[in-house]
Amino acid sequence: MKPLGPIPPGYTAIDGELAVDGHKASELVAKAGRTPLFVYSRALLTRRIADLRAAMPARLAIHYAVKANPYGPVLSHLAALVDGFDIASGGELAMVEAAGIDPRLVSFAGPGKRDAELEAAISRGVTLNLESEGEAERALAIGERTGLTPRLAIRVNPSFDLKGSGMKMGGGAKPFGIDAERVPALARDIIASGAEWRGFHIFAGSQALSAEAIIDTQAQTLALAAELAEASGAPLPHCNLGGGFGIPYFPGDAPVDIVAVGTALDERLAQLPDFLSETQFCIELGRYIAGEAGVYLCRIVDRKESHGETYLVTDGGLHHQLAASGNFGTVVRRNYPVAIASRLGAPASEEANIVGCLCTPLDRLADKGGFPHAGPGDLVAVFCAGAYGASASPAMFLGQGPAAELLV
Repeated sequence: MKPLGPIPPGYTAIDGELAVDGHKASELVAKAGRTPLFVYSRALLTRRIADLRAAMPARLAIHYAVKANPYGPVLSHLAALVDGFDIASGGELAMVEAAGIDPRLVSFAGPGKRDAELEAAISRGVTLNLESEGEAERALAIGERTGLTPRLAIRVNPSFDLKGSGMKMGGGAKPFGIDAERVPALARDIIASGAEWRGFHIFAGSQALSAEAIIDTQAQTLALAAELAEASGAPLPHCNLGGGFGIPYFPGDAPVDIVAVGTALDERLAQLPDFLSETQFCIELGRYIAGEAGVYLCRIVDRKESHGETYLVTDGGLHHQLAASGNFGTVVRRNYPVAIASRLGAPASEEANIVGCLCTPLDRLADKGGFPHAGPGDLVAVFCAGAYGASASPAMFLGQGPAAELLV
């Protein structure tokens, strides 16, 4: 049997069935009216932010990266818990506005911002994290044409990356941000233009589980911010230190020691140079906030044997859970945390493959895992489904359509 990833803490069983915030999986499916279904836990979201507040320095703001999970009720719930939101498109700007979030608490990063997106952001007071000199010119021209003052920061492409990260966002040639050596000149131009100077966004990588790697990257980020601020000739009003905190998906993964990260960062922030003494700092987290707070429920519709192997065929699959299928940048496929939700806690009695309903061999949710005997009608749970699930998967592939979503 191949091992399964670790089920996150906070989930329980009621009458032998998975429960989320005291609600049995079957009850949640009945409430939603169908499977597949993404369920997000209000309590787990709240607890994650509380744990971060306790571990991080008091002066550090916590931002939520909307790309991880833009479901409206999740955004509305987090609005009362976090200090800001980071978006990556005009569509996400519309989502945060629909959730009642003040656009002045929002920053907008991402290459290829179109003029209409820039104008929408400028008109609403969103901070633009500029990805190039050309984008800066377009933003300033829009400000001049509309008579509005753009709020502008620079996304820096650092020479370093986050060691051990699942996705490297810095180090070498990148489509993201402006190479560090060109940043001071652009910063001086922005300040001279009369735009509102908002500072730097320095994001080196994501999905790291090593506290030591995160601590080292944050130290390098602070040193780079100080160097660039001094070269720019002006104090730095704000600095987004990026994120990078990962969550355990696979067998053998262990959680990030956020207490160690927070302690080290607190020490660094207590020894800042003059150019950063008044700087407001934030971290930008998406997966770490929402990932473990979500579970994907699908129903087994068929049980079949092929060459001695058991296949449990569900009504879900990679069109909702691309990452769990191993097709979202994973080099070697490993099993996510997966369980038979309607038989949670029952001992494993067989080896089975759990697959989706799509006509492709890529549609796999668990390979040769150990499960209690299950068949048609049983519910399957895929954990760590709160981030990069519903909105990061090809829901319209083969005409399947999106899953239902529910915040409890």
